[in-house]
This record gives sequence, C-alpha cells and structure tokens, in this order.
Amino acid sequence: MTTPPMTALLPAEFADLEPFAAKWCLPTEHERYHTRLASTMDEMQALYDAAKPRVEGAMVYLEKLPFDALPEDAVNLLHLLYSTIEVSFPVEVWRQPRVPDTGSASFDCFVEPVP
Repeated sequence: MTTPPMTALLPAEFADLEPFAAKWCLPTEHERYHTRLASTMDEMQALYDAAKPRVEGAMVYLEKLPFDALPEDAVNLLHLLYSTIEVSFPVEVWRQPRVPDTGSASFDCFVEPVP
C-alpha cells in the first residue's frame, strides 16, 4: 500500500521549510501566540534556524505577487514569516516561550494583519 502524496502548503521555492508548515502556518496572532507558548525551545529554535535565513528571499518572493490576491501557498508563507517573528524574541532574547516576569499575564490581539 502506498502513501498518498502530501500536498505542499508552501511554494515550491520554499520546500525546505515545509516540515514547519503544518504547525506554524497559522492565520491569526492568537493561534501563533498560543502555539509559541505550547512549544518547546527546541521546536522554536528549529523554526527560527530554518526560516531566518530565508526571510529576505520570502519577502522578495511575496513582493512580486498581488498582495490583495495572494495564492494560498503564498499566504501560508506569509503566515510562516509571522510565526518566525513570533518566536524571535523567545529564541534571541528570553530563552523561554513566555515573556519573563509576566506571571499569568496574557496578550490578546484584536486586529490581525491582512491578508
């Protein structure tokens, strides 16, 4: 029995980031934030290490497309970039998923970037 082919979530040019797509291509800040809190530092570090060197290329790729009519794989790439930003402070500065010294404080976003 053969396994059906997996449908790529990202543009072919970013196939190397596909292992992160299912977990990190999240459409809302709320989902990205809660995924960050539920992730280990190793998981966030792996995303960061893989995606950070590709950010500039991803931006160049996305800037060539009509922003108000991005194909689904490009929207997923944009969401992956947002998740990379979401994990950047925990990886670069805090060395933990939560903001230090915030106790049980939470962060709620009421306006989402478009698309």
